[in-house]
Amino acid sequence: MPTDMPADSPHGLPDGLPDGLPADASAGLPALVLVGHGMVGQRFLEELAERGVTATHRVVVLCEEPRPAYDRVQLTSYFSGRTPDDLSMTDPAFLARHRIELRVGDPAERVDRAARTVTARSGFTVTYDTLVLATGSAPFVPPVPGRDATGCFVYRTVDDVLAIEEYATRHATAGAVVGGGLLGLEAAGALQGLGLATRIVEFAPRLMPAQVDEGGGAALLRTLTGRGLTVHTGVGTQEVLTDGAGAVTGMRLSDGSEVATDMVVFSAGVRPRDQLARDCGLAVGERGGVTVDELCRTSDPAVYAIGECAQACDGRVYGLVAPGYEMARTAAEAIASGTGRAFTGADMSTKLKLLGVDVASFGDAHGAAEGCLDVVYADSRSGTYKKLVVGAGGELLGGVLVGDAEAYGTLRALTGQVPPVPAEQLVLPSGAGDAKALGPEALPGDAVVCTCHNVTKAAIQACASLPEVKKCTKAGTGCGSCVKLVGQLLPASGDAGLCGCFPHTRAELYEIVRVRRVTSFAELLDTHGREKARGGEGCETCKPTVGSIIASLAPAIGADGYVLDGEQAALQDTNDHFLANLQKNGSYSVVPRVPGGEITPEKLIVIGEVARDFGLYTKITGGQRIDLFGARVEQLPLIWARLVAAGFESGHAYGKALRTVKSCVGWTWCRYGVQDSVRMAIDLELRYRGLRAPHKLKSAVSGCARECAEARSKDFGVIATSGGWNLYVGGNGGATPRHGDLLAQDLDDEQLVRIVDRFLMFYIRTADRLERTSTWLERIEGGVDHVREVVVDDSLGLCAELEALMAEHVTHYRDEWAATLDDPERLARFVSFVNAPGAPDPMVAFVPEREQIKPDLPLLTLGPRRTADLEGTPAS
Repeated sequence: MPTDMPADSPHGLPDGLPDGLPADASAGLPALVLVGHGMVGQRFLEELAERGVTATHRVVVLCEEPRPAYDRVQLTSYFSGRTPDDLSMTDPAFLARHRIELRVGDPAERVDRAARTVTARSGFTVTYDTLVLATGSAPFVPPVPGRDATGCFVYRTVDDVLAIEEYATRHATAGAVVGGGLLGLEAAGALQGLGLATRIVEFAPRLMPAQVDEGGGAALLRTLTGRGLTVHTGVGTQEVLTDGAGAVTGMRLSDGSEVATDMVVFSAGVRPRDQLARDCGLAVGERGGVTVDELCRTSDPAVYAIGECAQACDGRVYGLVAPGYEMARTAAEAIASGTGRAFTGADMSTKLKLLGVDVASFGDAHGAAEGCLDVVYADSRSGTYKKLVVGAGGELLGGVLVGDAEAYGTLRALTGQVPPVPAEQLVLPSGAGDAKALGPEALPGDAVVCTCHNVTKAAIQACASLPEVKKCTKAGTGCGSCVKLVGQLLPASGDAGLCGCFPHTRAELYEIVRVRRVTSFAELLDTHGREKARGGEGCETCKPTVGSIIASLAPAIGADGYVLDGEQAALQDTNDHFLANLQKNGSYSVVPRVPGGEITPEKLIVIGEVARDFGLYTKITGGQRIDLFGARVEQLPLIWARLVAAGFESGHAYGKALRTVKSCVGWTWCRYGVQDSVRMAIDLELRYRGLRAPHKLKSAVSGCARECAEARSKDFGVIATSGGWNLYVGGNGGATPRHGDLLAQDLDDEQLVRIVDRFLMFYIRTADRLERTSTWLERIEGGVDHVREVVVDDSLGLCAELEALMAEHVTHYRDEWAATLDDPERLARFVSFVNAPGAPDPMVAFVPEREQIKPDLPLLTLGPRRTADLEGTPAS
């Protein structure tokens, strides 16, 4: 074997190599050189190690970037606090254990196939017996004038991200992304996260054209524009405009329009990095990519190519990580044994969360199979779109999911099979008609759950824990989209943590926030989250839960109690985003507070006039107030301005908070009444209004034992007696009715309020996420007797503290809608389309019924593919 020819260079063996390793430890061994050390390159090294190749070969890796392999899929998480080191996928101990020589910042520049040598930029030359190219891809920058201007970037590496961050924070208030595919939306999310007004320019007629169809693209577009992005589709970039110093000032688009921007990020696709292969005479595809056979061998049997730089034997270049991992395994098997599992193509299924929106596609997502049918559910206003493609025999061929991808793991694993229930039942939302949700039990044992590593349900269930699954099968270590389904297939671990981000229960998090006065979700996650979750964004379970905890403790811990300011806005449930309940056709309901159900004729007239002037549907509810339905989002401030001016406040029908305190007319009017139930109901409702809790709270006050207000079916209910008031707790109506338990009896007004204060704060302190008082009371040890000991007898010495917390809430309460109307910045969020603030949403439509209105929303279709019908409209 020829001697390597080192040159003066800072590069060399990794720091993790064992001390005292002989200089000739690899002498005499065949040499394997890997060019490129990205995600696929690192996986290839792991596959080699598994097969013992690192023990029989000298392995040298030439890496272009100044750092070892990192998780490029999670690149955008850098803007959520993760560091480049957090993204690393390379364990120095692994390199040392397998004697892998990694040279970072020293890319290969020349391959001499005749001499079988590779020369790096530093001049370092190594001889190979086997060469593997994993050079990946390079961003495609359209050849438009101004593309090299100051303020133009690409979005591909950690260094790109660092450069974007530095320029954005110093020089930009607005940014534009050229390209609306996967990486383009990731880049747009990064710019928006940096506080820039962000727009996307996509040449195709829809976003993510490779993954979603017209209907999915329309749903995605609507959701993203609702989140503050400006989107241009069907237009290209003709020129980047600059000032006299050569810095970006705007863009000219192909439709002739000009848009102002301070920086441009090009993310218009990628091209295989195959120049090294071209220069040494290897065969490449017509559109690029090193051509390989089913074992990933190039036209030279001593040279392999894997990942995005390779054109597979089916003629495709695969840009996703999962196919790259499959190619890495195939090449490692071929090198180890001379044969292996053939790579002839890959599943292009993908599931991502882009700008907070779940997007997934799997199988034949575009319905290319002859004779296939589409089953479509489209709720365009809420941004939910689901399409399943089924074959003539009922087999599931593929699908597109936007906004709600909860069933992705199960549906993808069922691809090619006939689902156990009709496809139309699988696309309906929970609670709608005959909706069915398939659990993991519906999957056969041979169903592939992890496509990155071809791991079946049976293989996963042979393991006892998620760490064991990852170690033994590698499932969940690729793109990560299967992790939730993998967890559902495993036995319960006994982990009582709130979610995958926090090892603590909701009650424990409440105590941490209260005692340590934590005022932000990010601080709580970084200091008390699970190790792997720290620096991340949290999940849809913990964000609203922590948001509720901080809101309920806001006055006591010094936090801002307004739920739509700063970080708090991103933590809220859907209804809280616009301080109104979202209805099934995308309109909203308006529910002013009517304390105790008592209302003056003047206020009744105001409600009637508002309903008439805005064309709203009116309904008197069981909570003794009037709901107004059918408001568009941009109408909400106009409606509330009139209601607040008339003395109304938010009824908090949208929040996990106190809803209503019903009452009968009491002794003032009723000949059976023994106490003033109306006055007490008003006092209680005004005291606890806006109180955030684990779940909604309802109450009622009855003026006598006849119980006309149905107080015993409420979370806390009060019934008058000749001696005072009886307090019942833990009642519930709805699907699982429960009569409340008697907590205390014959209380005077002051005693009643004091015990209710304690009860509510004790519930908020100790209940689980989304746990009603009825469930909480049955779950806690000792039930109502224990609660009585705590809040009446003060057995734990907590009562003074509970009363103080409630006093803070009462003192600092301010109506959320009044606060919103006083602030122009807060009002700016109430638009259907950010780029057209005055335009109403054309999808919110109504038809007349009984002299009022009702939603007009045909949603479900089953029939041959009609993609043209899906552009921006519900399928019908």
